[in-house]
Amino acid sequence: MNAAVSTGGRRWLWVTFWILTFFLYAPLVILVIFSFNDREFVSFPWEGFTFRWYQTFLDNDEIFKSLRISLLVASVTAVVTAVLAIPASIALVRRRFFAKSLVSGMMLAPLVIPLVVLGISLLILFNTIGIEASPLTVVIGHVVIALPFAILTLVPRLERIPVSLEEASRDLGANWLTTFRQITFPLMAPALFSAFLLSFVISFDEVVVASFVAEDATFPVYLLSQLRLPRQLPQVIAVAVVILVISAIIVIAAEVLRRVSDRRLESLTTVQEEEVAVT
Repeated sequence: MNAAVSTGGRRWLWVTFWILTFFLYAPLVILVIFSFNDREFVSFPWEGFTFRWYQTFLDNDEIFKSLRISLLVASVTAVVTAVLAIPASIALVRRRFFAKSLVSGMMLAPLVIPLVVLGISLLILFNTIGIEASPLTVVIGHVVIALPFAILTLVPRLERIPVSLEEASRDLGANWLTTFRQITFPLMAPALFSAFLLSFVISFDEVVVASFVAEDATFPVYLLSQLRLPRQLPQVIAVAVVILVISAIIVIAAEVLRRVSDRRLESLTTVQEEEVAVT
């Protein structure tokens, strides 16, 4: 008998699930609680409910400056990464070429390279070719980090799109650009949107590479610097809670869109298989 489907096995699976859930989300709950604690320092006991830490960070110009930089960098990174991931994923899924495995490994190599090593390497490279630290250098570093994640998001989606749809389009006289615009791109758009959001979040949260190649502090770098100052910590927690809520909304919206698009793709694939079976 399979232990996973037995009564005792299911019980232990549920216990393990709730233990993991607790360790994952208990710190976030504590973060939210402390953001409303009317106390100068982050510690117990609770001294009362207050919104003043949210008001404090709203009046902090340095926070909003770093936030603007991070939003700009993350937006540009997400757009560039999504654009580069489209031809890269199509080449890996639809094309056969020499040393394909080597090229694929090189594209995904940033996944296993320590960020500290990558940050130092980019710093040395920019200094060697004479590029000064700026938001552009941060964008370049973040594109290198986010591109493998975007490719891994698009590749499974492309593998699920029947090649016969593209072949039928070309058989009807459409060129490759028309086929991509009317067939491939609409079907891969949900995954592309997910790749865009993932790249945005990766860039917005990244702190290691940005600390090496940024001229002005990005939002995560600024928050990290403020953690050394105990009196600044409550407003930093309040900012973190706001970012947490916004991120949760984005993730939920992306997941809903992904599920809807998967159902549409499955229905389209089913219809096509039935038509092939009839013919």
